[in-house]
Amino acid sequence: MKNTSSSKKHNAAFKISVIGCGNVGATIAYALLLDGTPTELALIDINREKAEGIALDLEHSLSFTSYIKITHSDNFQDCAGSSLIIIAAGKKQAPGETRLDLAAANRTIFRDMIPKIIKAEKDAIILIVTNPVDVLTYETLKISKLPSSRVFGTGTILDTARLQFHISEKIGIHPKSIDAYVLGEHGDTSFPVYSSANIVGKPLGNFKKFTQKIAEECYKETKNAAYRIIHDVGFTCYSIATAVRQIAKAIFEDTHEVFMLSTFLENYYGHSNVCLSIPSVLGRQGIIETLEIPLNKKEQKQLKTSVQAIKTLL
Repeated sequence: MKNTSSSKKHNAAFKISVIGCGNVGATIAYALLLDGTPTELALIDINREKAEGIALDLEHSLSFTSYIKITHSDNFQDCAGSSLIIIAAGKKQAPGETRLDLAAANRTIFRDMIPKIIKAEKDAIILIVTNPVDVLTYETLKISKLPSSRVFGTGTILDTARLQFHISEKIGIHPKSIDAYVLGEHGDTSFPVYSSANIVGKPLGNFKKFTQKIAEECYKETKNAAYRIIHDVGFTCYSIATAVRQIAKAIFEDTHEVFMLSTFLENYYGHSNVCLSIPSVLGRQGIIETLEIPLNKKEQKQLKTSVQAIKTLL
């Protein structure tokens, strides 16, 4: 069994660089600070004053948290020595925009940025948060020429958490106890895997409160969640930052947890050469393996739709 005790944190250096200090990047940095996973946290943004201000604000909380060295910069060279590089830089999704609408603008940013990051640190794991995450994960993989085990995106980890929450609200069982997942694109062609969804082995469809209508409502609420939050607030940041914290912790502690991550497909249900979310086992070296879970005919068709949607942009 893996040793995942908190004492492990004191046995190795674990520098994390966060690229992009907008609402998402800043909240990720805050979540990481509270969790105490990194031994060093580097904040990098083209606006150096913004990075400096956020770093200073975080430093003022060190009396109440684990001590972490916090640095700031506008230079990608300061990624050097990172074990994990989290990219949250780019144009954000505006009200009325889909994630795929951001592809052209953010691809241009990534084509300039990724070579500079790799020049500074070629041995790190790179986690993509910026949308459209599937397109940009693929772009980063091709530009960096790193193995796919070390370049992946947050994908549908948050969609999955949202689905589990909405199901829990309907049936009165804690989200952690609900084995139901969202796969495919982190976007409008994502799909829930209801065919194998269960709670301690009992199929979700066998719960009286979980009707077909409720199942459709839960996914609809999941699919539209980001649009609703962006309409109300202008951005989403807290839930994705919490998800990134869990990913970082799993990498550092080598937990071998399974997350729905955007990763490079190699003959996954016959699909290859595209990045989409599938169950991925995560550890200190990145993605250790991917799991091919049972999908019924409808879900296989939905996976194909996701693949086609993303490939049109590659």
